Amino acid sequence: MPIDSLFIGVLLALVFTGVTGFYPGGVLVPGYLVLSADEPTRILGTLLAAVVTLAIYRLVATRLLLFGRRRTVLMVLVGALTALAGTTLLPALFPAALEYRVIGLVVPGLIANHFERQGVVVTTAALVAVTAAAWLVTLTLQLTGLLA
Repeated sequence: MPIDSLFIGVLLALVFTGVTGFYPGGVLVPGYLVLSADEPTRILGTLLAAVVTLAIYRLVATRLLLFGRRRTVLMVLVGALTALAGTTLLPALFPAALEYRVIGLVVPGLIANHFERQGVVVTTAALVAVTAAAWLVTLTLQLTGLLA
């Protein structure tokens, strides 16, 4: 089931990007979010980590010339550090923060990269649409018995 959900998310993200021209935070991201659809606090934690990553990037970008691959690599690295901090540091300070742990290490950076490229609202709307569609397709395939 997890691998099937991931591939359904990738397929729908590719179709959505081809039809609309908007990226849902990267092609892999909706598939990973579908894997955690039963834990919405993790999805919220991931989006919060992406926003923090974007803020740190914008702060660093005032001092460095970042575009293209350098920007993407910096976003992924800062996103991974943000995810690690959110997974280890925050629960130690606030035990309730454990529910908001981040999905993956790369996902917040990919989302933040698209936040910077096409805007927070557009990326979030595309991400919600594709993730919801992938979740519905996965659920429908499971209920019909076509997906184990």
